[in-house]
Amino acid sequence: MMRGILAMSNRILALDLGKKRIGFAVSDPLGITAQGLPTYTRGRIREDRAYLQQIAKQWEVSLFLLGNPLHMNGQESRGSQHARDFGDRLTEWTGVPVEYWDERWTSKIAGQVLRESGMGIDKRAAQVDMLSAVLILESYLDARAYAKNEEASA
Repeated sequence: MMRGILAMSNRILALDLGKKRIGFAVSDPLGITAQGLPTYTRGRIREDRAYLQQIAKQWEVSLFLLGNPLHMNGQESRGSQHARDFGDRLTEWTGVPVEYWDERWTSKIAGQVLRESGMGIDKRAAQVDMLSAVLILESYLDARAYAKNEEASA
C-alpha cells in the first residue's frame, strides 16, 4: 500500500468507472473548478493499480470521488457494489479516501452535450467518460459550496 500520497492539496479526482474505461476529472487546488483529464482504457489489474497510483501522486489527490450508479429510485444497484469494491481497492492502493456521488444521468447528459456539439460518433465515444467525470465533480463541488454558504449564513 502506498502511503504519503496524501499531500497538503485539496485536489479531488473524480472517476466515472466503467468496465472498459475510466473517465477522470480533477479539481483545482482550492476545490472550486473541475478539469477533464484523458480517459484511461483499463487493462490488467496491476496496470490499473499502477496508473491510479501514478495519477493520484501526480495530481496530489486528497480525495477520490467515485460515481455511484444508483437506480432511478435512489436505491443502490449492482454497479454501486462494484463501485464500492473498486473504491476499497483504490484506498488500499493509494491511501487516499474515497467518497461516492450520485452519477445518475451523467453519461446521458454528457452524450447529449457531445451530440449537440456536432462531434462525430468516434470522438464522442472517447470523450463521454471524461465529460461524465467532469459532471460528477462539478455537481459535488457545487453541493459543497452551497452547504458552506448555508452554514455561513446560519
